[in-house]
Order: sequence, then structure tokens, then C-alpha cells
Amino acid sequence: MRRLRGRLIQPLVREHVVSKADLVAPLFVDETAAAPVPIASLPGQFRYPAGGIARAVQDLRAKGIYAVLLFGIPAAKDPGASEAFNPDGIVQQAVRSIKEALPDMVVITDVCACEYTDHGHCGILTDGPGGPDLDNDRSLDLMARIAVSHARAGADIVAPSCMLDGMVAAIRGALDHEGFTDTAIMSYSTKFASALYGPFREAADSGYTCGDRSTYQINPANRREAVRESELDAGEGADILMVKPAGFYLDLVAAIRTIGLPVAAYQVSGEYAMIKAAAARGWIDERNVVMESLLCIKRAGADLIITYFAGDAAGWLDEEQ
Repeated sequence: MRRLRGRLIQPLVREHVVSKADLVAPLFVDETAAAPVPIASLPGQFRYPAGGIARAVQDLRAKGIYAVLLFGIPAAKDPGASEAFNPDGIVQQAVRSIKEALPDMVVITDVCACEYTDHGHCGILTDGPGGPDLDNDRSLDLMARIAVSHARAGADIVAPSCMLDGMVAAIRGALDHEGFTDTAIMSYSTKFASALYGPFREAADSGYTCGDRSTYQINPANRREAVRESELDAGEGADILMVKPAGFYLDLVAAIRTIGLPVAAYQVSGEYAMIKAAAARGWIDERNVVMESLLCIKRAGADLIITYFAGDAAGWLDEEQ
């Protein structure tokens, strides 16, 4: 086996390669920010003001990143997440600003309510036998309204992350009804009730005040259920399927690739924070670990990798040329 591991020959037989076109950069837009605000639990990441988001995206584009995923933090929250579908809401402003500055940048928007509700859950709450819980069917209309408002602002892809039954069908129907037949849906189709989302909740101000999200996100123990979720979303009209988190769930990335649609994998905030923390202590080499992690996500079958390391990885890829 070592005959093909010689340094001159290795590049000829390399099976997988990460490219800049694989990478999507998540960005946070904060309606209350006057300047970029550092996120303590995500070193190197910021909450950007609406007026500064286009500059941040231009910097990414200059590095060769062609797609961003936007999360909004509104100035006001309420039980019905009304700011999420406000035509002049923070994400809607950001989309218009980016598209005006960079019309050929791919803009993806997170379609959810956790940042916009005062209780922090991903839709409308109802009283259940075990306490407050997400009202699935009442929340579908909310997601449809959010998605349409994002498409109207100019989003190329909407990405529902609420894990509601029927969310893709509801959004596809609403988009088509409003004439946005070319707006694609990247569904968070296999999203686990993971312990790795903690830094994101600080970044997006999306912590919940009661209960948890285990009644609508997937139990990490359940592989068959995870595959079934993506199969259902594919049947409802999803254009891209997603596995979230990425690194702990590469078996699901590989399984969901067999469905036949493009697959995205989200290297989430906890994955980013762990690498950053270990690197800061000198325990690992940040660059090598990041690039290995991205390569392994690609090897498992991901077509797109959503990662907070996108900008850094683009620079490292340039250095490898």
C-alpha cells in the first residue's frame, strides 16, 4: 500500500478534495448593533449591524466564498415572532443590502422563530400534558410567512430549521403561490437535539425559557428516524437536505446522500468552539484540525459544508495551491 503514499504520487490518487465552492459562511446580523460585536463563545465571529453586513460579505467574497447563511437578532421579541416576517426586519434588510452590493452572492436565510420569540422556541407554543410545547400546525403558517418575506427581500435559498412536520410542503406551497418558484429550499431535514448548540444560543440570543427542543429535534440515538426525516422532506419538495451537527453524525451524512439530493452538513458552534479552545491552549494545531474536519465531512458525502471556519479555510486553501 505504501507505493502510492509517496509524496509525489499522493496527489494523483487523492479521493476527496475540499474547495471554496463547498463552503458556506454563517453570519449573524443584530438590529441593535452599531458596530461589529465580538461573540465571546465563538472567537473570531461577530454580530454585524445591518449597515455593516455587506462589507463583511464582500470580505468573504474576496477570499473566494460564494454563499452565506444569515441569522437575525431583532430589537424586539414577542410570542408570535412578528419581527421574523417584518418586511423591514433585520434579515430582510441584510438580504437587500448584500444583494445590492453583491448581486451574484448566494444568500441563504435561516427560517425559524427561536431568535424572534420571547420564549425562545422555534414557533408557536401551546399547553401540553408535560407543559408548554411547540404547536406544529399553527407554526407552519408562521414559517411560510417568514420564508416568503425572505424571498421577497431577495434570498436565493430559504433554510427552515424548526423541524416541524410538513414545514417543507408548507413553505414550498407558499413560495410558489407568491411567484417565488425559483427560490430553493435547503431543509434542516435531519437536525438533532444536540448538546453542541450552546455557543450559537449566545450568538443568536435564542435560548429558551421553558422546556427543551427534544419534542421536535431528533434524539441523537435514532438513526432510522433521522433518515426518515430527510426522506419526508425530500418528498415534500426540498432541494437540499441538511445534517446538523456534522462531525458527530457523519454516518447520517453518508446515509442521507443515498436519497439523491444535494446534502449540506453544518459544522455547528460547539464544534467550532471546541477546536478554537483546544488550539488556544496549544493542544492541537488549529489549521490542520480544521482542514481535516472539513475533509472528513466532504468524504462522508456532503456537497456543502456550513462552517464558521469558511473564511479561514479559504485562505488556507489558497496557501495549499
